[in-house]
Amino acid sequence: MKIPIEISARHIHISEKDFKKLFGEKIKLSLLKKLSQKGEFASDKIIEIINGKQKLNARIVGPFRKNSQIEISFTDAYNLKLNPLPKVKVSGDLKNATKVLVRGPKGKLKISCIIAQRHLHCSEEEAKKLKIKNNQLIKIKTSGERGIVFENVIVRVKPTFRLSFQIDTDEGNAAGIIKKTFGEIIK
Repeated sequence: MKIPIEISARHIHISEKDFKKLFGEKIKLSLLKKLSQKGEFASDKIIEIINGKQKLNARIVGPFRKNSQIEISFTDAYNLKLNPLPKVKVSGDLKNATKVLVRGPKGKLKISCIIAQRHLHCSEEEAKKLKIKNNQLIKIKTSGERGIVFENVIVRVKPTFRLSFQIDTDEGNAAGIIKKTFGEIIK
C-alpha cells in the first residue's frame, strides 16, 4: 500500500489560554488552509520564536489543544542557537521539553519545544489493513534519486486520522522530497 508522505514545517499547537495571552481576548484563530488530518488547519496567525538575537516565525496549527507545543527541525534549533537542543519526542510528550520564548502581538510566553518524532497517522481501519498497531515502530522506504529508509517511525492510530507519514523539513530534504510523494512500509 502506498503511504502518502507530508513534510511538516515548524509550527505551534496552542492552547486557547496561551493564544489569548499572545493575541488578546478579541482575536480569533482563523483558517488559512485545511490540513490532511481531519479538523486540523494552518491558521492565519504567526508567532515569533526568540532566543537572544535569533528569531524564527512559526505558524499556528489549529484547532486549540490542551497544551501548547512548538515543533521545529534540528536546523531550526541550530539557527536559534538553542542550548540544550530540543529532544526528539512524540507529539504531546512534553516531559523535560526545552522551553523557548515566543512572542505575539500582545505578549510573550515560554512554551515547550520539541523535534517531532517521525510518525505515521492512520485510522483503525487503515492500521488493520496494514497490520500495524498504535505506538509500534516501523520503517518506511522512499524511492527516487535520494531514496531513503526512515527507521523509528512511530505509528499513531486514531479514528479521525487519515493515512499520512509525517516528517520534518530536514528529513524531507535528506530524502529529496519536493512534491507529493509516497513511501512503503518495510516489514
